Amino acid sequence: MKQHFQTFAAYNRWANQRLYAIVARVSDHDYRRDLGAFFDSLHGTLNHILVGDRAWLRRLTGEGPSPASLDEILYDDFSALRAARDGEDKRIVAYVDGLDDTAFARTVAYASMDGERHQQPVGQILSHVFNHQTHHRGQAHGLLTQLGHAAPVLDLMHYLRIAPPE
Repeated sequence: MKQHFQTFAAYNRWANQRLYAIVARVSDHDYRRDLGAFFDSLHGTLNHILVGDRAWLRRLTGEGPSPASLDEILYDDFSALRAARDGEDKRIVAYVDGLDDTAFARTVAYASMDGERHQQPVGQILSHVFNHQTHHRGQAHGLLTQLGHAAPVLDLMHYLRIAPPE
């Protein structure tokens, strides 16, 4: 099971690097433009993905920032957001690498942002973290296309075909 989540952590980092490389070429106006997405723009969507990761890693580790809301803009500046994204991806990889095979079944008690109490196994939480990122990266991919940019290939199968063997 650990290898499965290590693959997803590495894929996640790779996909974010590819996405951010393209977004870096988008004008600031288009980056912030409200295109009717769930979090309005590329700016809002990319910030939301980082919010989710920070919230979940805080719940899993007890460490790191604790965002106040799902639509919080953590970084107004794209370069700062990109650096934070890279740092969070490294943190996710290190967290998964530090787990042993029994950790994925361990139950974590936490409160959602609305204060509701929950309990979930670590494996389910990590599955959600990676699925959440994929979902919102897909939205960002669509926004890039709407803006006339060639969005990068982010398919997991593409990554698996080119990734170095583990």
